[in-house]
Amino acid sequence: MTQTRAIVITGNGTNCEMEAAHACRLGGFDVAVIAHISEILSGEISLDDFHFLNLTGGFLDGDDLGSAKAQANRLIHGVVSGSGEKLVDQFTRFIGAGKLILGVCNGFQLMVKMGMLPGFDGDYLRQSVTLTHNDCGRFQDRWTYLKVNPASPSVFTAGIEKGIYLPVRHGEGKFLTDTPATLARIEEGHLAVLRYSDATYGETALEFPANPNGSVNGIAALCDPSGRIMGLMPHPEAFVNYTQHPRWTREELPVDGDGLILYKNAAQYVRNNLI
Repeated sequence: MTQTRAIVITGNGTNCEMEAAHACRLGGFDVAVIAHISEILSGEISLDDFHFLNLTGGFLDGDDLGSAKAQANRLIHGVVSGSGEKLVDQFTRFIGAGKLILGVCNGFQLMVKMGMLPGFDGDYLRQSVTLTHNDCGRFQDRWTYLKVNPASPSVFTAGIEKGIYLPVRHGEGKFLTDTPATLARIEEGHLAVLRYSDATYGETALEFPANPNGSVNGIAALCDPSGRIMGLMPHPEAFVNYTQHPRWTREELPVDGDGLILYKNAAQYVRNNLI
């Protein structure tokens, strides 16, 4: 039987790779490989051999050119040693094969800087949205309530009834679009998967601190029209077990943390559609 295979890219300032790989295994993937970007550029590892790509949080290249911008340039223009293939061609082939990509925090920033999201009209290399400095002017490390859009095509949030509770930790998490027309198209296509909300997952949060960064329309997560490619600022890999909840000693909680459903859904999708 074919194994379900996830890959987590690390290097140049990422972190959370261990947590992301652990979440993939808990979610049901048979294999979760942590690969340094240099291993992919050298040709030692190919994205073609995997079903689920994870782009993790961190501080790529120290955010010196803005969050994830240097890595975006590296992935778009980098060439794989030996083959002469552009690395970005592996990404577009991965997407074309119907596989899954999840970008978390710095990984989400990378996806939008590459142009991978929102992926209108099958164009995954044109940037039309961004993530920029929080309105509060400082790094935020707090837990947030996120209401789900039940009409979203996202593979990852299937089965979530109201919302999930996850931590954020970022300085550049404010979601913006290049034009009002882009925002309208995102809303019309239900591509805004998660929004910062109140504790009942009712009202969208537009003000600090429930909305920790000032994102337009409270958008915390975005997917492409296929629902197979998604980025979010909150960290699902940081809440896969109840002991990671900030009040786990004071509340009765289910064993699985709220973030684990994203990885379970990914593994189930791969089993049903890709192997």
